[in-house]
Amino acid sequence: MKIERIEIIVSDLTQRLQRMRSTGSYDTGRSGDLLGKPVLVKIFAEGVVGYGQIRPLSPHHSIPDTYASIITAIQEVYGPHLIGRSIFDVEAIHAMFDNRGPQNVNARALIDHALYDAMGKALGQPVYNLIGGLCQELIPLEWSISMASDIARVVEDAQRAVSQFGITVLCMKAGHPNGWREDVRTFRKIREAIGLDIVLGMDPNTGWSCSDTFSVLEALKDYRLDYLEQPIDRHDLRGMAAIRAAASGVPLMADEACGTIKDAHAIIAAGAADVLCIKLYKHGGITPARKIAALAEAANLKINCGGLAVLSQLEAAAGAHFYASRPARQVMPAGEFIFGLGVMGPDPIAAENDFQIRDGHVRVPNGPGFGITIDETALERLTLRREVLA
Repeated sequence: MKIERIEIIVSDLTQRLQRMRSTGSYDTGRSGDLLGKPVLVKIFAEGVVGYGQIRPLSPHHSIPDTYASIITAIQEVYGPHLIGRSIFDVEAIHAMFDNRGPQNVNARALIDHALYDAMGKALGQPVYNLIGGLCQELIPLEWSISMASDIARVVEDAQRAVSQFGITVLCMKAGHPNGWREDVRTFRKIREAIGLDIVLGMDPNTGWSCSDTFSVLEALKDYRLDYLEQPIDRHDLRGMAAIRAAASGVPLMADEACGTIKDAHAIIAAGAADVLCIKLYKHGGITPARKIAALAEAANLKINCGGLAVLSQLEAAAGAHFYASRPARQVMPAGEFIFGLGVMGPDPIAAENDFQIRDGHVRVPNGPGFGITIDETALERLTLRREVLA
C-alpha cells in the first residue's frame, strides 16, 4: 500500500498543563500559541489513514524539536522520500531518516507511529500484534509529581493520584533550586503521607551532581527510595556507574542519557544503569524503541515506558501498545503516559472509547491500528496550522 499524501496538523489544546522540573517549567502554552502545541500527522495510503500525534517538549535540553522543526523536517526532508513508498517499508524508511536527518526525533516518531497505525488498519490488527503480540493487556500507570515551592502542594498532588485514580506508582520531580536537602524533605513528607504500599521514585532530570546523589541516597536510606531516574548529566556515564555501585539496591534509570540505540549500547557497556527509560518521542518511534528494548533484554536490564502524552490519547496509545508487547518481567515500574488518559479532561479530538483509567491501570486498545478514533470535526475546529504534502 503506497503512501499518497501526508498531512501535518498543529492543533490547539482545551486544557493547559503547567509543571516544574529541574530543567525549567513545562507549559503546554496559551490558547492560539503554536509553541508547545501537539503536532498530528496523517498518512493516506490507498484508502487507509494512519495517525500519529506528539506534543513537543520544547524547550528541552536534550530534545530540541519544536512544532516548526517538526513541520520543516517532514515537509522538506522526509516527506518527499515517503510519497510512493509502501507503509510496510518501515526499516527502509528509518534508514532514510538516518541519511536525511537523524536528529529530528519527534518528526521521525510521528511518521513511525502513523505508519504503524496505518499498517494495523490495513491488516485489521492492533499494533501490538505487529510488534510481538499481547504480553500485557492491563498496564499499571505511573504519576509524575511536579516540583513546587510549597511542599504541601506536592504532597496533595501525590495523594490525589492515589485516592482519585488508584495509582500505586509515583515519581517525584527533584533537583530543587534550593538544593538536594529540599528534595529530601519533600520525599520524606510524601512517603509519610502515602505510606509504604506505594512505589515512590525520584527524577532530578540531571539536576544533581554525583556528590548530591550520594548525599540523597544516604539521607533516604530509611525512607525507601524505590528507584532513581537520571540524577546527573546525561553525558556522565562514569558518574552514573559510580552511583549505581553505591545505590545499595535502588534501581538506577537512564533517561536523558538514553536517546539513540548507540546511547543505549554505551550505557550498557559502561554499567551505568539498571533500567533504560524508553520514551517513543525521544527515540524516533516504536521501531528504534524495540531495538533498545532488545539491547536491554540481552544485557539483563529492565526498561521503563514513559512520556507525558498531554491530552493525547493517540500518543498514550502508542506507548500502551509498545508496553503491552513487552514481557512483564522486563518492564518497571509502570507506564508514564497518564496525562493522555483524561486526568486533565477528555482528549478534545478523540471519540469516546474504553481507553480509560481504572484502579491505577489501563487496558491497551484492541481495535485496528492504535484503536483510537479521531473526531475529524473537532480536529478541524482546533486546527491552528495545516500543511499538505502529495
